Amino acid sequence: MKRIGTVLAVVLLLLCGLALAAEKDPPTRSVEGVVTSVDDQPVSGAVVQLENTKTQQIRSYITQEDGKYRFYELSTEVDYRLKAEFKGASSATKTLSSFDSRKKSFINFKLNK
Repeated sequence: MKRIGTVLAVVLLLLCGLALAAEKDPPTRSVEGVVTSVDDQPVSGAVVQLENTKTQQIRSYITQEDGKYRFYELSTEVDYRLKAEFKGASSATKTLSSFDSRKKSFINFKLNK
């Protein structure tokens, strides 16, 4: 009887271990791109805002010297709105859709006067 109890305990532990191994981190994606001026030059110091349309949480990124920005670990189940601004100039708002199945998306912005 003791042996059956031990075997059952081992089997339960194995099943729990398999269940934990089967749990995966939720899928994520990223978006990156370049912010350029009207004359197609990269803009250093532009602010790119990413808004989660579900929670309305906003994340910001200040572009590097080459005008590049990036956001990581974004939910695949949420739409995001993005826009860029620099010294009074702004870009059109663009959407990263939850229907976009790519793990890595590229969205570039051109600032208007």
